[in-house]
Amino acid sequence: QVQLVESGGGLVQPGGSLRLSCLASGSVNSINTRTWHRQAPGKERELVADITRGGTTRYADSVKGRFTISSDNGRNTVYLQMNSLKSEDTAVYYCSAEGIHYNDGGNPVAYRTWGQGTQVTVSS
Repeated sequence: QVQLVESGGGLVQPGGSLRLSCLASGSVNSINTRTWHRQAPGKERELVADITRGGTTRYADSVKGRFTISSDNGRNTVYLQMNSLKSEDTAVYYCSAEGIHYNDGGNPVAYRTWGQGTQVTVSS
């Protein structure tokens, strides 16, 4: 089992910056990919960025050049540095962890675990 706790959300003016953190605990060695998603009111949850165990990253087109995902494996933490924030970045941001664990029969089972979410509001 993996547990995730996000922090760092809040209210920021357009053009400002925030850094979100996501701390993982539990079976962290089973994690292959860490992600940040967001969900704005009335919209579906969307992928913002992800990072693999090997450090490969990818971003949604809407955040490229403004957001940076990084990981501190020694602290089991993934960060999302958000710069040049826009009102359309307002959403609840969720981190997730994807990996594989093994059931009692020794068979691999893929999983995704979500954090509780943290609100980011960009407004003047």
